[in-house]
Amino acid sequence: MINDLIEAFTKLEAVEAIALGGSRAADTFDEASDYDVYLYITEPIQEKARQKILSQYCSYMEIGNHFWEYEDNCTLKNGIDIDILYRNLDDFCKEVERVVVDCQPANAYTTCMWHNLLYCKIMYDKNGRFQKAQNKFTVPYPKALKKAIIQRQLQLMDSAMPAYKIQIEKAIKRKDFVSVNHRVTEFLASYFDLLFALNEKTHSGEKRLITLCCQNCTILPKNFEKNLNELFAHLFEFQVIDNIYHMIEEVKRIL
Repeated sequence: MINDLIEAFTKLEAVEAIALGGSRAADTFDEASDYDVYLYITEPIQEKARQKILSQYCSYMEIGNHFWEYEDNCTLKNGIDIDILYRNLDDFCKEVERVVVDCQPANAYTTCMWHNLLYCKIMYDKNGRFQKAQNKFTVPYPKALKKAIIQRQLQLMDSAMPAYKIQIEKAIKRKDFVSVNHRVTEFLASYFDLLFALNEKTHSGEKRLITLCCQNCTILPKNFEKNLNELFAHLFEFQVIDNIYHMIEEVKRIL
């Protein structure tokens, strides 16, 4: 079904490449995993044209969602969800270049787009431009990028005036649990961004981060999993501050 759907999209003139990403491309999927399909287009495809194709294979469709990227979110007739994202290849490569060549860190998930490019499965590549982009950015992890990410994330976690540890402590004192939850989430996003950079691994995204770190990262803080479990266990208690400080100190130790 997924191959037939992709084949149908290849017949549109505006589609120059199609890639399969996420766990389905890495063969690490389970029964709950959806399909992440990326369509690289030279011009917008009308919603009616997309809906006409998708209606042949999908039992439910939300056309033109724009919560993150521009996409169609659907459920295939076999019950598996599918997200179809529409991108311009040149714009996408500029974003990857900003990270890999210019070594510009983000507040979190710095190397996710680079990871997406490197590890997706090419399903269609009309002019070979997607393969060329993949080859161009298949390079060793830049040392300058590693340094920039570590420096930025450590500042956000620990040393800058608006550091997450300070914000979390204030929120706990106020018993503002929404803020606690939000800031701990941001702290963890910086934490994992730093760990992937330290190990010179591209960031795979939001899912299975503890498992992926344990499998792929040779340098991890002492008691990595235990520290995280204690953090979650005490998330809305004042002890969470001790957990945060302890995790930062363990990161500093391995740095």
